[in-house]
Amino acid sequence: MDLRARARVLLPVFLLILTVLAVRQLWWRAPARVVLSGPTMGTTWSVTLDTRGRGRGDLGSARAAIDERLATANRLMSTWDPDSELSRFNRHASTEAFRLSPATLEVLGLAQEISEKTHGAFDVTVRPLVAAWGFGAGARAPGHGPEAAELEAIRQRVGFRLLELDPMAGTARKRRPDVECDLSAIAKGYAVDEVARALSVLGWTDFLVEVGGEVRAHGRRPDGGAWRVGIERPDAEGRVVQTVVALADAVMATSGDYRSFYEEGGKRLTHIVDPRSGRPVGHSLASVSVVHREAATADAWATALAVLGPEEGFTRAEAEGIAAYFLVRSEGGSFEARSTRAFPALHD
Repeated sequence: MDLRARARVLLPVFLLILTVLAVRQLWWRAPARVVLSGPTMGTTWSVTLDTRGRGRGDLGSARAAIDERLATANRLMSTWDPDSELSRFNRHASTEAFRLSPATLEVLGLAQEISEKTHGAFDVTVRPLVAAWGFGAGARAPGHGPEAAELEAIRQRVGFRLLELDPMAGTARKRRPDVECDLSAIAKGYAVDEVARALSVLGWTDFLVEVGGEVRAHGRRPDGGAWRVGIERPDAEGRVVQTVVALADAVMATSGDYRSFYEEGGKRLTHIVDPRSGRPVGHSLASVSVVHREAATADAWATALAVLGPEEGFTRAEAEGIAAYFLVRSEGGSFEARSTRAFPALHD
């Protein structure tokens, strides 16, 4: 058979193979945007991926990396897992040094820095106070806050200076054996950062990571625009967007008093407890959102500013150059929005 005759025979075969390959490529092609989600650390997570040019194998690798980073964060820092490293440290009723992982020590070190800057408004040793007021893992039933004597006794166990860190030795030490830590105001941000790093290592450039409301944006949306994240306005009727922020390679964390609270004796008691007074905050600040490069830092500062309140918190944010957006309750049920000088340019 000459070359022309052979070509006439083989050409339809090649065309059929190319058609099958093209159909298979279309079959395996992911949509432009995929959202993965699940539970973690007593809350939920979601990751939105721009999957253009990616296949199912890439999605599988991404999911595995996300699960691994979140499982590690939970294993190290969750108060909801009795076997986590943090839970074991809390049960360590001794002033002897306790060995901790580099990651947990790093997060504790960042927490201590922010505690210093806020004079104790942010304090991870607040755990027994939060539990006594009916919030978090291992909390008593809501609606039965501590009596004055009990509250004063608990306050003796709280204070960031009761915690000593030795990064070189890889240990932490309690000045009182009954000190307990709660990293829920910073560990979710740490988890967001870790998931983002894992995705970047795998070559993903455009994605949105969210853990418990803390959000990190990388790159752009599939349509080329910036990722847009809403800030909620506290509303008893449901979720209402107050404003929208465009995030590009940045993080936004929000702390508010409107999702977890109860009433006792005609007073509204929130899960945001001031470590300095030992009581839930009673000021008019409903929420504060912080934009930063790192989610762990944004997470911690959002909580710190929520404790400090609308005046002291705003002043501190301005002094630190923090991009923050405050929603303050006004008379008649309305809200006043205030943003620091670093924040307005971030609006879209």
